[in-house]
Amino acid sequence: MRQSTFDSQIPKPSSSPIKKIAAYLSLMLLGAGVGVGGVYYLGNPQSLTRSPQTSALAQNNERSSNSVTPSLATPTNFVTDVVNRVGPAVVRINASRTVNTQVPEMFNDPFFRNFFGSQIPSTPNRQIQRGLGSGFILSADGEIITNAHVVDGADEVSVTLKDGRTYKGRVLGADPVTDVAVVKIDAENLPIVQLGNADNLQVGEWAIAIGNPLGLDNTVTTGIVSGTGRNSSQIGVGDKRINFIQTDAAINPGNSGGPLLNARGEVIGVNTAIIQNAQGLGFAIPINRAQQIAEQLIATGRVEHAYLGIQMAPITPELKQALKEEEGWTVEGDRGILIVKVVPNSPADRAGLRAGDIIQRIDGQSINTPDQVQDAVEKTAVGNALPLTIQRNGETANLDVKVGVLPNQNS
Repeated sequence: MRQSTFDSQIPKPSSSPIKKIAAYLSLMLLGAGVGVGGVYYLGNPQSLTRSPQTSALAQNNERSSNSVTPSLATPTNFVTDVVNRVGPAVVRINASRTVNTQVPEMFNDPFFRNFFGSQIPSTPNRQIQRGLGSGFILSADGEIITNAHVVDGADEVSVTLKDGRTYKGRVLGADPVTDVAVVKIDAENLPIVQLGNADNLQVGEWAIAIGNPLGLDNTVTTGIVSGTGRNSSQIGVGDKRINFIQTDAAINPGNSGGPLLNARGEVIGVNTAIIQNAQGLGFAIPINRAQQIAEQLIATGRVEHAYLGIQMAPITPELKQALKEEEGWTVEGDRGILIVKVVPNSPADRAGLRAGDIIQRIDGQSINTPDQVQDAVEKTAVGNALPLTIQRNGETANLDVKVGVLPNQNS
């Protein structure tokens, strides 16, 4: 019988299954070869010729990796920038003073010595006290502002710059009333600070303090201006004539005399650590006031502060009651400043002011706080007359007080 066409189109099966297995093994070996070649390329990329696209990408990556190190060396915030610019003008001040010591009288008693013998401690007649503070360079030829209490009574003063250079310093003048002093070193081309304006400070502005607290050189602390116009009586230093800047930047012993800076790196205050138990609070002398004092110290070595010679207090119901019970005074009126005491032979005494007088106006301006009286006196030149309107025994009187010089200054 003849075979059909349909049957002739059916494909014939492979002649040998072994050939199929061999083909599969060949494909597997080819894949393994690509895998091994890929590992070798990853381990040795330089062995292959890079295309222009690959080269450009690699070069860009190299540039990116090389740019990491310089970026870490540049300032990352405004504080770093301020410290880098101002830090070289901040100095450490070491002061030493010789103090005479006195042996207690009982140690010289023969009976006491016979009884205790060699157990009595030997006390030297003189001792050297050393102090540490900070300061900042005001002029390229070596004029430096610091605190008066840093160099008070110092026999020797040395100034150390940030780069390690040390100079012998001399005190041009110190004003204990404002706690400002100026020290001079013989040097040239020194880095200097830029002075700002503290008159218009706003609470919440940045504050940066640089100094040597607790002997730790070149320490930086930051915070904000947390208050302005803090008068000396508010913070427990009534002998000072300053309205302080308050900050929460840490200020500790050794910071005294260093700069308080704003975010632009300008000096807005002179840090002081004279305030006791001020936890979390620091205080600084406004730079405008410190600059005025420094200029007088540089020119003459001393500062003349205006002086009336009165002790005063604001009128309150509690004060009126206390004076009536303890002194027998009857204080009339509820406004003004009560003169509690007049210093003998003072300008106030010579002008006829008395204890019990109430200051109501100064030069026509109403007065409500002792600080206003003090500010008015401070702004009056020594020798000029200050017009006062007072109330005495229920009657109003006008007096002109010729302002004198504050005595007993250790300038």
